[in-house]
Amino acid sequence: MAYGGGTWLFQNKVLPGTYINFVSLARAIVSLADRGYAAMAMELDWGVDGEVFTVENSDFQKNSLKIFGYSYDHEKMKGLRDLFSNAKTVYCYKLNEGAKASNDLATAKYAGERGNSIKITVAANVDTPAMFDVTTLLDNKKVDVQTVKTAKDLVNNDFVDFKTGATLTPTVAKPLENGTNGSAVTGTEYQKFLDKIETYYFNTLGCLATDETIKKLYIQFTKRMRDEVGAKFQTVVYRGAYADHEGVISVENKTISKDDKESSAVYWVTGAEAGCPVNKSVSNKVYDGDFMFEFKENQTALENGIKAGKFLFHKADNRPVVLTDINTFTSITVDKNDDFASNQVVRVLDQIAVDIAKLFNKSFVGKVDNDEDGRVSLKDNIVDHHKELQRVRAIENFVAEDVTVEKGKDKKSVLVTDKVTPVAAMEKLYMSIIVA
Repeated sequence: MAYGGGTWLFQNKVLPGTYINFVSLARAIVSLADRGYAAMAMELDWGVDGEVFTVENSDFQKNSLKIFGYSYDHEKMKGLRDLFSNAKTVYCYKLNEGAKASNDLATAKYAGERGNSIKITVAANVDTPAMFDVTTLLDNKKVDVQTVKTAKDLVNNDFVDFKTGATLTPTVAKPLENGTNGSAVTGTEYQKFLDKIETYYFNTLGCLATDETIKKLYIQFTKRMRDEVGAKFQTVVYRGAYADHEGVISVENKTISKDDKESSAVYWVTGAEAGCPVNKSVSNKVYDGDFMFEFKENQTALENGIKAGKFLFHKADNRPVVLTDINTFTSITVDKNDDFASNQVVRVLDQIAVDIAKLFNKSFVGKVDNDEDGRVSLKDNIVDHHKELQRVRAIENFVAEDVTVEKGKDKKSVLVTDKVTPVAAMEKLYMSIIVA
């Protein structure tokens, strides 16, 4: 069953679930879910076709060759190394739909140009001449060797599916051919990915596209999922500060190498934001990847960038460093103040939304009566949760009285009012020195 979620104005929801609004305290305008989950659709030379596939950090380091077709240290893995430098789990999707390379002995496991780097060698076995050694090579390096009598005895490996009806004869490094990455990726392929990723739990969604239409597709998807469905994640886009939403982070710095996507900073920021603990900030975090970025060194440009909701790297001690951990939200109001521009604050609020929704849906929906004892039980669970957030210094000044649980408009509803004060990392120092 899919539970309802999102924000509410009237107590008129139909689906069971949690509907949570975050509102700033009026003022003048002047068990915790794991983090580390990211999702990204990419154009790849190799990989699972048409489906979201899960890659753990340890899998990427150990099995990059079979998953993405290149070793961990390969130049083409720069972006993924950036992504996995902070993310622990990534839901990947291959956007391009090409053709599989093949020859008369085997077909590449996946579509893509990388399949053209595979070769098959067949040689008589030294000890048993009636048998054959069938070797699969990638970039002329052995990745699989099998000793069989006929092709029907061959077992598919991580790189090829063998043609069991083939006739085995001595062959030296016969290449697979005609593997392609397919035609140019369009919005249709991105939409397919978004449709599939909608049911997954993740902290950040990365969008490498530079096309404005596709960026806007991601932005609208994010707003809908956060505000209507209740899925709390942030999306990292390249130069999309116009989004003006706490769920969208806009990376400004362009990658300057002509061989790399100009939006390549999205890889690292997506992983860094996903892997950032609920009680920490990405502000002043050093970029430790392999890309080269352009920088806005002028103080005025940096200030204007922050005011416009742009996530910027700048140079500090000759190293690329995150200027401040912000999102694109700039439309400050009394009900929604500038706290919502801080990704650290959003992480705390998202953590609360995800955890309380999970708690309520798992332990209370259809199981606990909506009487005084039931509402006290729900309050106690929320209070315990917030005390844990306070223990790890994600929120401060919390007391049990900040949570109230009342009967809602109908017999099946409860109305929770919750006040929290997220903690933010220090970024500015103001100091007065009195000289006696």
